[in-house]
Amino acid sequence: MKENKQNTFKSINPYNGEEIASYTEHTEKEVNSILEKSLEAFESWRKVPIRERSQLMRKAAGLLRKNVDRYARTMTLEMGKPIGESKAEINKCAWVCEFYAENAARFLADEIIETEASESFVSHDPIGPVLAIMPWNFPFWQVFRFTAPALMAGNTVLLKHASNVFGCATHIEELLREAGFAEGIFQNLFIHHDRTEQIMASDIVRAVTLTGSERAGRVVGSLAGKHLKKSVLELGGNNAFIVWEDADMKEAVKTGVTARMLNSGQSCIAAKRFILVGKAYDKFVPDFLGQVKSLKKGDPMDESTELGPLARKDLADQLSEQVKKSLARGAELLTGGSQQEAFYEPTVLTNVQPGMPAFDEETFGPVAAIIRAKDEEEAFELASQSRYGLGTTLFTEDIERARKSVSNIPDGAFFINELVKSDPRLPFGGTKNSGYGRELSREGILEFVNKKTVYVNKNG
Repeated sequence: MKENKQNTFKSINPYNGEEIASYTEHTEKEVNSILEKSLEAFESWRKVPIRERSQLMRKAAGLLRKNVDRYARTMTLEMGKPIGESKAEINKCAWVCEFYAENAARFLADEIIETEASESFVSHDPIGPVLAIMPWNFPFWQVFRFTAPALMAGNTVLLKHASNVFGCATHIEELLREAGFAEGIFQNLFIHHDRTEQIMASDIVRAVTLTGSERAGRVVGSLAGKHLKKSVLELGGNNAFIVWEDADMKEAVKTGVTARMLNSGQSCIAAKRFILVGKAYDKFVPDFLGQVKSLKKGDPMDESTELGPLARKDLADQLSEQVKKSLARGAELLTGGSQQEAFYEPTVLTNVQPGMPAFDEETFGPVAAIIRAKDEEEAFELASQSRYGLGTTLFTEDIERARKSVSNIPDGAFFINELVKSDPRLPFGGTKNSGYGRELSREGILEFVNKKTVYVNKNG
């Protein structure tokens, strides 16, 4: 989707190149009106009892489930996600709405702390309008996993979505209004990214959350610091998928293929570096290769399609360059490596070493890097040899030894015998260049509240 001279954004179907819709950029006057509405709505919304907020959030969950086919269709048309995965994403959004509807009151309850005072506690008050800058790869989920807790905490939300999924953004605003959330509580900003600072500089905006690239995170983090705004950054990842010799190879391969190829590989938490210890290499690679080759590619609107196009042709171009450079530096191609417009063939590289793009960089597409490790210690060293720190998977039958290895990985998540994934019940976020702060669970809802100390001394 590109902005033209008439300040419009065109939504292009990555599968066939056809135009889906166009959206007009908000003028400065319209942006100012949106900001003012957000603040006005906050003054009322913050006073609405948690029970009433929960009722509205449950209605939103119901609308997501009721309209799953409609919303999934828009998602697939706009960014190419296989339709089955799009439907699963919508249902997961309903889950996070229900989770916070049920648990927000408990998460936000006053925290009693014993001191010399007659009474002392920490209250959790909303902070105001929060700007959310969200990506195209999970265009509903990324929004709802922030929006559900933010709204339940009493904040209002301003969404600057990726311009190629403005249809999804429109659906979200409309369904929240239909659920009963008053005007101004959730609003879209149809603007180009170069106007972000204008929004963040406003006294109305109290905080910002970004899910996006490392480069975008550096820009937004810098602007947040400049304007003294709280920020949460969920950025890129280069997750390791470690397989020890004693692993259940059938499960490891099955999980590994899903961990790498879900959403056509366009996920920050996808397994990107497969680190195989000793004899695990010969046990893992043949079956992994066979399953990757058997993935059904094609029209993402077909229910049987497992791998669709990337969201834009330039993303496939970038991935192709990373593969070519890795091959030029000594990596070996086991399968794939070809591109046709926005499609990139499922690709497996072996003999991948540090210093190659396939090892050092985030490959945002269906490319798996196979890496040999002589022992478990080297496997952890290789896994940690990354500027990212989002999550790591370890496959082994020895759970107790795996538990003792948790501290060997400095990431935000460590999954044993399972792919790294987000779950409303668990905190989600990274370390190092994968960002800071946490989403989901109790930690996520408390990121955007004022943790206010209250001290009461009863004289006499």
